[in-house]
Parts: sequence; C-alpha cells; structure tokens
Amino acid sequence: MTLHLIKLCVGADSLDDLRGWMAARMAEAKRRRAPLRHAHVTRMAPKRAADILDGGSLYWVIKGQIAARQRMLGVEPFLDSDGIGRCRLWLDGAVVALAPRPMRPFQGWRYFEPKSAPPDIDESQPGFADMPEALRRELAGLGLL
Repeated sequence: MTLHLIKLCVGADSLDDLRGWMAARMAEAKRRRAPLRHAHVTRMAPKRAADILDGGSLYWVIKGQIAARQRMLGVEPFLDSDGIGRCRLWLDGAVVALAPRPMRPFQGWRYFEPKSAPPDIDESQPGFADMPEALRRELAGLGLL
C-alpha cells in the first residue's frame, strides 16, 4: 500500500524558494563533484519505509498550505558526527506543484494517505497552472479553490 509523508518546509516562502534552494544545493554538489541527488535529513526514520518507497512522495507544507511534492527514492538511516541517529530521505529532483490546501502547523513529519493528497496542478482545473503562485495561495486561503 502506497503511503506518503508530509512535512513543513521551514524557511521557504514559496515554491520558487524551495526550487531555488534545491538548485543551489545541486550546484554546490556539482562543484564538489559529489553525487547529484537531493536528500532531506530528519531525526527519525519512518517505520513504514517500504510503503513510502512503493510510489510515495514527500509533501511539503509552505506557509500553511500543502503546496508541493517530491517523489521518495530512498530512506537511509545513519549516525551523524556526534553519534546521533538521523535519516536521509532521498528525493527526486522534480518539485511538483499542487493545488494548494490549508494545513495546520505540526512538528516533524506525518504519514499521509493517498486519498488525502491534493492533486497535482496539471491534474486540476484548466488554466490553474498559469495562475501566479501568490494568487493560487490567496484563493485557496479564502476557500475559493
């Protein structure tokens, strides 16, 4: 059974911020001749990793709205330099914009059922993808989308 994760995207104000941050990380990895893949590091490893890796994604909450997702490619627990357990969530480089949906703040990450996931923008209303992100956010915040 496919399962997703949902997590707050702390520090990003928009999809452009998230994409810019990822591009900067990839440019730095290229400069260092490191593998060009994106990992998000968390403290805890998901116990249901097999379900997540069966087609699941990491859904990002930006400024109080579920706004984007990235396909999950791997889950890699490790010990950091201080001996503290951490986990790398390996993500696809493509950030897929979603039809925004309000989401209350929470700590850490949560499992997210596929039936609860908002649609990708290209799967929702025609012309929706052409709308500026700020307008989509505002309309979703008003409950009009």
